[in-house]
Amino acid sequence: MLASRRRRSPDEDNPYWISFSDVMSALLIIFILASLVLILELTETRSSISEAILDLERADQVRRTVLEEARAELEERGIRVEIGENHSVLRIPNELLGFETSQYVLEERYMETARQIGEVVSEVLRRGRRTDYIDTIFLEGHTDSRPFAGLMGMGNWGLATFRAISLWDFWRKEFVDERDLTRLTNRDGEPLFSVSGYGPSRPITATQYTEEEYRANRRIDLRITIRRPEIREYEHVRDLLGRSP
Repeated sequence: MLASRRRRSPDEDNPYWISFSDVMSALLIIFILASLVLILELTETRSSISEAILDLERADQVRRTVLEEARAELEERGIRVEIGENHSVLRIPNELLGFETSQYVLEERYMETARQIGEVVSEVLRRGRRTDYIDTIFLEGHTDSRPFAGLMGMGNWGLATFRAISLWDFWRKEFVDERDLTRLTNRDGEPLFSVSGYGPSRPITATQYTEEEYRANRRIDLRITIRRPEIREYEHVRDLLGRSP
């Protein structure tokens, strides 16, 4: 009696097809894994970029809020200040501080107004975690365009700087309690305030021919700069963008 014979499959006769099938299966798995990695990378890219943009938007909103609240609260006290330069500057007009031509000393009759301005600025900055979003607040002195040869030849640049120092020194001595502005720091632990002078180099009027125009340019500006991503954070986002299709 003849023994029955098992029918051989074509694949058993041709091992090439077995190898080719295995390779295709492996390639399919690799393709699926690569697709998952790409999806995850794209998700990470969008998330990182979105978070960076949101952080800048939060910082800009904090700056606007600080300036608007300070202006509103000072106005309630009868002190009118201005917001300028795309919501980045709190402008203290000359008539509030009394810096006449070639003068930089804060006179006693203006000290109460100066005190209230510093008090409000301190209060609005301390609300929430606002200083986490602010890098520096520049206390800037400005002069009008008329030549000034005093202050040992430092001229208007020295005059502008001394005006800013005069106001800062008053605040430093006046606020030795919880309103102390020298204690305020940014997220890196650096002092929040810095003092500088610009002389007549940043006028706010197109011309300076009248006493009113001269007076407008004699001022103190509080310029708020917001915290921005560090260079390594920019590079990370750049690298992520470079991987995007």
